[in-house]
Amino acid sequence: MDRPTALVPLAYVGVGGRGPEDVVADDRGRVFTGVEDGRILRLDGLTEQPVGAAARVSVLAETGGRPLGLELLPDGDLLVCDAERGLLRVDPDGGTVHVLADAVAGERLRFCSNVVALSDGTVYFTVSSRRYPLGQWIGDIVEHTGTGRLLRLAPGSRTPEVVLDGLQFANGLAPSADESFLVVAETGARRLTRYWLAGAGAGRAETFVADLPGMPDNIWRPGKDGPVWVSLAGPRLAPLDLLHRSSPAVRGAAARVAVRAPYRPTGAAGVLAVDDEGRITHHLARRRSGYRMVTSVCETGGHLVLGSLWERGVALCEAPSRP
Repeated sequence: MDRPTALVPLAYVGVGGRGPEDVVADDRGRVFTGVEDGRILRLDGLTEQPVGAAARVSVLAETGGRPLGLELLPDGDLLVCDAERGLLRVDPDGGTVHVLADAVAGERLRFCSNVVALSDGTVYFTVSSRRYPLGQWIGDIVEHTGTGRLLRLAPGSRTPEVVLDGLQFANGLAPSADESFLVVAETGARRLTRYWLAGAGAGRAETFVADLPGMPDNIWRPGKDGPVWVSLAGPRLAPLDLLHRSSPAVRGAAARVAVRAPYRPTGAAGVLAVDDEGRITHHLARRRSGYRMVTSVCETGGHLVLGSLWERGVALCEAPSRP
């Protein structure tokens, strides 16, 4: 992999709440996010000059849980993966919140992570862990449980089905340009997985990009012509790689320690852009960043907007030129 180029920070914009974990942008340059206290926010004017100075934050709705991944729908509504309430649909004009799915195969949905809607109305979403809740996410990363899932919700249905199981902390989700496959981020395995939706391989999963330089979190695609943007929530850690090769008993013991220990993210920040052939077209990184634990990235107005489970605002950076 080529040496990364610098991730150049331009501005920090507070959002009035902690943990804008996912960020998505619409075609008007507005950015949407959810924060720890359950609010769904819209950020206007982020990329107006001077960058970030004219930003305005509006509260659109309150989920009553903990919103994570978001997906904008053509009619302006938002799909929301809520770690406590399941898969939601939010009307940003009226603030109403509808539960689309809160269980699968008789099991309560917990730790829904990211979601996409395809052009035919089919919704796919991920569950990061069936063993650990969001507040103990590090336990799953350490134990390497492989209990993540990819689920499908057919148009008009309230009953999701599991289409892929055994994922290592399933996280971000994005479709290919022609919707023939999905890209799924497996945070715990430092890889992107391809799940085929069409063709001879439909229903089959395979590695798309392996051995990433960090742990992929939310991923996002700015329309059919753009790349898949991948946030890297943390760097590669050799001790963690070694632990993942140890016995389940050792990993379980380490996880019990990890969930009780205070956590502080590293100062490293990074994002990748990947095309539909699995080629990394951009790798932007900063070893000592004031903005930590980058869990999402979107592109708008010639800028990258970064979100974080840890921070109390979003960061704006220069977007690279398209190759």
